[in-house]
Amino acid sequence: MLLTLGLKDVYPDLERRFRRRRRGGTVSTISGAGLEPGDKVDLEDHTKKGAVDATVSDIPQGIEGCIGNTPLFKIKSLSEETGCEILAKAEFLNGGGGSPKDRVALNIINTAEEQGLLAPHSGDMIYEGTVGSTGISLATICRARGYLAHICMPSDQAIEKSDLLLKLGAVVERVAPAPIIDPMHFVNRARTLAAEHTADSDRRGRGFFANQFEIECNWQAHFEGTGPEIYRQCGGKLDAFVAGAGTGGTIAGVARYLKLRLPDVKIVLGDPQGSGLFNRIKYGVMFDPKEKEGTRRRHQVDTIVEGIGINRVTANFEAGRELVDDAVKIDDDEAMAIARWLVEKDGIFVGSSSAVNCAAAVKLARKLGPGHRIITILCDSGTRHLSKFWAKAGNIGDSLGGKLEDIIGVDD
Repeated sequence: MLLTLGLKDVYPDLERRFRRRRRGGTVSTISGAGLEPGDKVDLEDHTKKGAVDATVSDIPQGIEGCIGNTPLFKIKSLSEETGCEILAKAEFLNGGGGSPKDRVALNIINTAEEQGLLAPHSGDMIYEGTVGSTGISLATICRARGYLAHICMPSDQAIEKSDLLLKLGAVVERVAPAPIIDPMHFVNRARTLAAEHTADSDRRGRGFFANQFEIECNWQAHFEGTGPEIYRQCGGKLDAFVAGAGTGGTIAGVARYLKLRLPDVKIVLGDPQGSGLFNRIKYGVMFDPKEKEGTRRRHQVDTIVEGIGINRVTANFEAGRELVDDAVKIDDDEAMAIARWLVEKDGIFVGSSSAVNCAAAVKLARKLGPGHRIITILCDSGTRHLSKFWAKAGNIGDSLGGKLEDIIGVDD
């Protein structure tokens, strides 16, 4: 109160001095600055310094311009529990379809246009076999670029994915799960439909098969985008990169970029139960005990996890396979438990493939010991996994307790 009263007494005196100085004119002001009348004064315009100079090149052009440059952030709870710095590349914030597949879809379309295989607004239709995310990315970018999308996907995938594809204007064909040798396998079905479209002279435009599992544009998108972004964002300081693989494009592209600059960085595969990639890395074979005759529940990979895990060799995975140093197996219970943990402790709501990545990062952190920096990928939002993965994982209550070692087992 005394300070307030003192200031109230001072303010009138300050105001009187200010008014006298203004009445004194320029000479008084110059003298106050230590100059004499007649001295040369150089004036500079500082009004533009620091001003935002927004040019057209700074503004993203269309939804495609919002793809890439996703944040890298620290997952606080996992870092605190393990003693390692576990960082996540928030690929679910890509501006197209909200997953790392945005990068792939855009690169496929750009390359096809450059090669004359696609022409906007010509009636050309892009066909793809996908479990969801690539289809969503393709459907989004197709609409932005003047194409139509025809998506074939297994009928046992979360229904919200096909619902979203329909809202994006794609033709959606849900086919029964089948082995890759079956003509009605979702990938083979998309390839056949694309060829039939092109061969049909009565149909407008051409059919283009995106071929995400085998096309080089897949891993190249991550070699040119995701990898450099990770390296730049972490200042070139990381000990390991952990990711799952479906097509294998993400782990192959990032590995090829990082290993060129950081030869000692560890590249580690996170693989769901039922997938053969774990054994491919560990033992050089593509087999998982859950896939043997008489025990298999599904035709693709026996897991609740969607988007990663496979039981065949793909060109994209092989492009980086020899750079993968190790593999970690994650079962369904561990994936669901870590997904719940991330919501309870960090407010992070992700899908099943992201859960596998984070669980694998935790197991790797235990193996490496405290003080290491590990980077992984958060692929997509949990909103695409509500009817299947999260339906089984259950709702999150008010629990804030528990320990990480209670939900993530020791790796073999």
